[in-house]
Amino acid sequence: MDMQNEIERLMVFEHARQVAEATYIKNPLDVDNLTRWAGALLELSQFQKPSESKQMILEAISRLGEALLIDPKKHDALWLIGNAHISYGFLNPDQTEARDNFEKASQFFQLAVEEQPENELYRKSVELASKGPELHKEVHRHGLGPQPLGGTAGPSSTSAKTMKQEKNSEFKYDVFGWVILAGYVVAWISFAKSQMPESRQ
Repeated sequence: MDMQNEIERLMVFEHARQVAEATYIKNPLDVDNLTRWAGALLELSQFQKPSESKQMILEAISRLGEALLIDPKKHDALWLIGNAHISYGFLNPDQTEARDNFEKASQFFQLAVEEQPENELYRKSVELASKGPELHKEVHRHGLGPQPLGGTAGPSSTSAKTMKQEKNSEFKYDVFGWVILAGYVVAWISFAKSQMPESRQ
C-alpha cells in the first residue's frame, strides 16, 4: 500500500512538473507557475539518487530565483527556496558548505516571515533552520546521509548495517519529516491556487 502511494505521488509530481514546463514555454513570467515547478522538482528529488537529487534541487533553486526576480515579495517562493537550501544542505557531506546552505535557508525563511508574519509554518521554519548544522552533523555521524547505491560489504557486515539502519530510521524521519511536510503543504497550496478561477476585474 505504501509503495502504491509513493508511485502515485511520483506520478502526480511528475505530471505537475511537465505541466509547469509547458506553461513556462507559453509564459515564462508566470510567478505562480515557476513556484509550482520548483515545488514539483523538490518533491521529485526525494525519489532520486543523491547526485540526481542535487541536480533537481539546483534546478528548483534556479526556478525560484526567476520567480523572485519577478516578484521579490512572493512569500511562498521565499519559503520554498529556503526548503530547497535545507534539502541541499543535508545532501552535502561537507559541513562548511552545508552550513552555508542552512544560513541561506534561514535568510529566505526570515524574508518569508516578514512578508507573512502570521504564518506559523514560516516562523517554525526559521527556528528549525537554525538547528540545521547540528542536525546535519548528527545525520552524517550516524551514517544517515546520502549513500551510494550498492556496496562492497560482505555478508557478515550486511546484517549489522541493516540493524543500524533500522535503529536510526526514526531519527532520519525526524530530521527530514518537516522538510517533506513542508513540500506537501507548498505543493497543495500551489495546486489549489492553480485550480481556482481567475478573478475578473
